[in-house]
Amino acid sequence: MVSIVHAAKQARDLLSARIYRPSHLRISLLDYLDLRTPPQRMYPNPTYIQAAMDWLCQAQDATDDGGVAARYRLDSGWMASYPETTGYIIPTFFNYAEFSHQSKYRARAIRMSDWLIEIQMESGAFPGHTLARKPIPRVFNTGQIILGLLRAYQETNKTAYLQASIRAGDWLVSVQEPDGSWLRYTFYNRTHVYHTCVAWPLILLSRITGNESYQLSAIANLDWALSCQTESGWFQLNGFRDDRLPFLHTIAYTITGLLESAYLLKPEMPQNSRYFEAAQKASEALLHRYEIRRYMAAQFDENWKSPASFSCLTGNCQMAYNWLRIYQCTRDARYLNGAVKLNEFVKSTQDLQSRNPGIRGGIKGSHPIWGSYIRYSYPNWAAKFFVDALMLEEKLVKDLYQRQKLHEYHRSR
Repeated sequence: MVSIVHAAKQARDLLSARIYRPSHLRISLLDYLDLRTPPQRMYPNPTYIQAAMDWLCQAQDATDDGGVAARYRLDSGWMASYPETTGYIIPTFFNYAEFSHQSKYRARAIRMSDWLIEIQMESGAFPGHTLARKPIPRVFNTGQIILGLLRAYQETNKTAYLQASIRAGDWLVSVQEPDGSWLRYTFYNRTHVYHTCVAWPLILLSRITGNESYQLSAIANLDWALSCQTESGWFQLNGFRDDRLPFLHTIAYTITGLLESAYLLKPEMPQNSRYFEAAQKASEALLHRYEIRRYMAAQFDENWKSPASFSCLTGNCQMAYNWLRIYQCTRDARYLNGAVKLNEFVKSTQDLQSRNPGIRGGIKGSHPIWGSYIRYSYPNWAAKFFVDALMLEEKLVKDLYQRQKLHEYHRSR
C-alpha cells in the first residue's frame, strides 16, 4: 500500500512539473538514465562558468526590479527576485567581471545592490523569502545581503551601501541571544549552527567600519557554534528542522562561515585559528566519506552516514569551494583532488544544449532532479556556488602549475 501511495505521489509530481514539455522531458530522461557528460567529453572550466553566468543573467532579466529570480521551476517558470541570494550573488558578479574582463557583469552587480537598498526594512533587517510574500525580517538573509552590499561599497565607494550594511549589522547585534546564537527571526524559529555565515559578514563589517562590536558579536556566535561540534566533527543544530537530516547545503554553510571567519581573523595563518580547525575537522569527515564512496550524498546523520539516494548539487559546489579554501593554506592535495572531482560531477549534470533558457547553463537543486532538495527546480544559489567553486579551482590549479614550472626551472639550473 505504501509503495502504491508513493508511486501515485511521484506521478502527481511529474505531472505538476509539466514533464510533457520537451525540455522538461529531456532533462528527466537524462537524469533517469544518468546520462551525464563523461570526463573525456568535458570542456575547459570557463565554458561551464560562462554558461552558468548566462543563466544567472537570464534569472536577473526574468524580473524587472534588478534582483535575481530565486529559481526556475519546472511547474511554474521563473520565480520572483530573492533578496538573500541576490545579496551573495553580487560578489560573484564582481569576481566574474574581473575574471572575464567584461564590465557588464559589474553593472549588473550594482543593479542588484541598488535594489537591495530599496527593499531594506525600517529596522535595518532584510526580508526572508521573495517579495511575493509579506516581508518578514530574517537573520540569515540579512547577513548574506551584508556580504553583497559591502562588496558593492568596496567596488564603488558609494556610502549608501555601507550605511545600509551598518543598519543591517546593528539589527543583527540587537537581536542576538546572550549565548551568541540567533533564535528570533530565524528559519522555523530555531537556532542554526549555519549562522556562522552571519558571523562572517559581521567580521567583515567590523574590519571596514572599525566598530569592534560587530566582531565581538561574530566571535560569540562562532564560539557557540564550536560548542555544538562533536568529536566526529559533526555539528548539532545544523539543519533546517529537527525532523529531517541536514542537507549538505547547510552543513557546507557552517563550514564556510568558520573558514571565512578564520581567514579574516588570522589572515597570515588562518589554519592556526580554532575556527579553521573546526571547519577542517568536519571537512575531513566528508572528504573521507567521499573518497570511500566516490559519490557525495545529499544528507548526513551525526555519524556521517547517509540514506539519501540523490545528490544535493548546491552542497557539492559549496563543499568543493570549502575544500579548495582549505587546500589554499594547507597544501593538502587530497582537498584539491576532492574538489576537482566534486566540481567535475556537477559539470557533468549541467545541460549546455537545452533550448530552454531556464534550464540551459543552470544547476539543478538535486541530481536526479526529483531529489528532495529544491525538487524540479534550478535555484540561483546553485549556479552562484558553482561559478565560485570553478573560478577558485581555475586560480589554484594555475598557481600549482606555475609553482611546478618554477620548481623544475630551479632544479634544472
